[in-house]
Amino acid sequence: MRVKNGVESITTVASLKEFFKDSVAEAMEKQKVAADDRTAYYVVNLLTLFARTEDVAAAQHPGRGFQSLALMLAAAAQAPHAQERDLALQRVGDTSLFVAGFFGDALASKPVDVDYYIDMGGAAYDTLAGNMRGTIRGRALSAVFAELAQKFRDFVDVLAEVRDAAKSASDHDLLRLYEVWLKTGSERAARLLREGGIEPNRLLDAETRH
Repeated sequence: MRVKNGVESITTVASLKEFFKDSVAEAMEKQKVAADDRTAYYVVNLLTLFARTEDVAAAQHPGRGFQSLALMLAAAAQAPHAQERDLALQRVGDTSLFVAGFFGDALASKPVDVDYYIDMGGAAYDTLAGNMRGTIRGRALSAVFAELAQKFRDFVDVLAEVRDAAKSASDHDLLRLYEVWLKTGSERAARLLREGGIEPNRLLDAETRH
């Protein structure tokens, strides 16, 4: 469902993947995020996978994320084989990106906030990229994971844009947006704050803490 001029409309798409392909492309253009086509395609596949499996149900409870990511990292550290370790790291990166992008607003009242997922996901993708450079499979994927690690925060904004485009328009919580901007430096949060008449200012925040 998309909203145009305050009117809800149903958008018919040939497939879920095609919907996410168009949505990600539009969000990347709006957020001014440039990336290799293979990286964008990976994000499209990630969204399609989460939308089709029980993972999306689990991700809708981000308060459980701290334990989940910790268990995934433990699995990676204890994996007896390199392939198992890399799969665990990939799951940490994928889950972190999806949760931070689609459920970042819901993390405000949870034990861990969106910056935790950004740090964990980016680090997981970065380690994965390094691990895979010397493998046959890694020739195609190491560059993708390296770009996701480098631009993790940007892709969180892209997913948040996809989320908002697919649901009814609603007023943004400016206080929450400001909190997200302070913790992550999100360009999207900064833009929405400016649209709401608030100019992000870290110096102002620092002064209010004294």
